[in-house]
Amino acid sequence: QVQLVESGGGLVQAGDSLRLSCAASGRTFSTYFMAWFRQAPGKEREFVAGIRWSGSNTLYADSVKGRFTISRDNAKNTVYLQMNSLKPEDTAVYYCAVDRNVHLSPSYYYSLHEYDYWGQGTQVTVSS
Repeated sequence: QVQLVESGGGLVQAGDSLRLSCAASGRTFSTYFMAWFRQAPGKEREFVAGIRWSGSNTLYADSVKGRFTISRDNAKNTVYLQMNSLKPEDTAVYYCAVDRNVHLSPSYYYSLHEYDYWGQGTQVTVSS
């Protein structure tokens, strides 16, 4: 079992920055893939960014490339999402998730159905 707790959300203005944190506890393995998803009201949950627990490979949604950066601190069992140049359309509940499986194709990691553990979410609101 893996427990995930997100923090760092809040209300900001367009152009501001926020850093989200996801603290993981329980059994974690180097092959686990950690990801951030988000869900806006009335919309489906969508992939934002992901990183393997070991290694440096990262994935990003096109909508956040160049603005968001995912990173991890293995000593603290924490994954971060640095969000810069925030836009009103970034407003959503942001969730941390873990995929225990290793996929040959990166495309699998974009699907929320591949993930085994989820946090409770943290609200990010960007005003214009």
